[in-house]
Amino acid sequence: MNRIEILPNLCTAANLLLGVSAIAAIINNHYQLSVGLIVLAAIFDRFDGTLARRLNVDSVFGKEFDSLADLVSFGVAPAALLYTMVLGQWGPAGLACFILFTLCGAFRLARFNVSNSKAFFQGLPITAAGTILAILIIIISSPAVKMGLCIILALAMISSIRVPKI
Repeated sequence: MNRIEILPNLCTAANLLLGVSAIAAIINNHYQLSVGLIVLAAIFDRFDGTLARRLNVDSVFGKEFDSLADLVSFGVAPAALLYTMVLGQWGPAGLACFILFTLCGAFRLARFNVSNSKAFFQGLPITAAGTILAILIIIISSPAVKMGLCIILALAMISSIRVPKI
């Protein structure tokens, strides 16, 4: 791997480290900080693929690494934030919502990795779903609305809707 090939993977690594840091912030009850870290992870996620394509260094490794980072930053971290802030009080229903969002995110990423579409994404990208969920968790006060939003976003990720690539 040459120096130029490392740049996109450094962005992916930053995404992953920010996602792990968001989870650490959640564990320490720093919820707003965790949202900021998830948003920063989304910014780095935006740059990794763009850099790889512009530098003509996209690779199977980079695609897989990106998906693993995305699952942590936009699947596990937002679901953990929701569970810790609200849904843990809801017992099995809260745990089911945490699991559903994470599983749908993993399914979405696996489907993306085997698709060949250059024009659109199938289903809502996990980066968008996780970032939206994290931001709205802080803004919305109703636990029931937060749970409903989590379910809607999870199902949107595994839906067949076509989202144009930009």
